[in-house]
Amino acid sequence: MSEKEVEKNEELEVEETEATEEVEASQEELLQAKVDELEDQYLRARAEIANITNRNRNEREQLQKYRSQDLGKKLIPVIDNLERAMETEVADDQGQSLKKGVEMTLESLRHALKEEGIEEIKADGEAFDPNLHQALQTMPAEDGVAADTIIQVLQKGYKLHDRVLRPAMVIVAQ
Repeated sequence: MSEKEVEKNEELEVEETEATEEVEASQEELLQAKVDELEDQYLRARAEIANITNRNRNEREQLQKYRSQDLGKKLIPVIDNLERAMETEVADDQGQSLKKGVEMTLESLRHALKEEGIEEIKADGEAFDPNLHQALQTMPAEDGVAADTIIQVLQKGYKLHDRVLRPAMVIVAQ
């Protein structure tokens, strides 16, 4: 072989080596890009699972906290009726005994609802709050009574923790 052929072969080998290195570098870049993409997908999936878990936990806590809501709404009219029964006047001993039984039932029911987090909304003499009270009527404010103050409760309101089951129906001074 002549010197020129040897140089040409060496040049071809160098070009071939450079081309191979370029191909390997290109493949390495593609692999790294794919690894980065898969890592990003993994991190996003992991974050999504964490979000679902937190959302699930929050929903369970809300369900637990407000589990008595439907029962409370059904029992509020019962309390109203028992309170009306307590307002009746009785003259004989049998009526007094019956009234005492109604009173004990009412107190037992109130205690059970309180244990579940259901309580009466304070209204009489309080400042009117449209989130807790429903104004059915307004009356002119009398001496010593500030405007937007509740002067009479027509129907008691109840709430479960921070959620209103039934607003108090009231008359407000204006």
